[in-house]
Amino acid sequence: MTDNDKTQAEAEDLREETAEAAPEIAAHDQAARLDEELAKTKQDVLYAHAELQNVRRRAEKEVADARAYSVTSFARDILSVADNLERGLAAIPDEVRGDDRFKGLIAGLEATGRELNAVFQRQGIARIAAMGLPLDPNRHQAMLEVPSADAEPGTIVQEMQAGYTIKDRLLRPALVGVAKKPD
Repeated sequence: MTDNDKTQAEAEDLREETAEAAPEIAAHDQAARLDEELAKTKQDVLYAHAELQNVRRRAEKEVADARAYSVTSFARDILSVADNLERGLAAIPDEVRGDDRFKGLIAGLEATGRELNAVFQRQGIARIAAMGLPLDPNRHQAMLEVPSADAEPGTIVQEMQAGYTIKDRLLRPALVGVAKKPD
């Protein structure tokens, strides 16, 4: 046998071995590819499940907020009624309050004010405390500065309009006057 014949025989043997191993290699490659696809699909399903959970939580929060704050627009409108009732009661002079002819009217107005406050309380509407407190720009709106030797600068010394919250949100800021150092 010549070297050329020997090389041809070795090449033929190598071809036969490769042909026998080819189906095993192809099957192994296909299994690896399928494993990769399965892992990717599992990951995609996990991401989709997580996104669905996030959407569900957001929807539940939006529904809860809608329930809690659905009366916000109406509450803002009715605050002016409460303000006017309060101003009207405060404007009644003491001599009229003592007059027997007006006692029933005044008692009715005061009862209306108490009922309005009870409705506010049931709906989660609360008045913001202001007088004597330091100015909180998240709850108070400073309208003017008042020179005062008695109060610390930045302290609220006058309330021009009451502020309100609904649940934990600001409904309307309190309009206030703030103390400043006298000139």
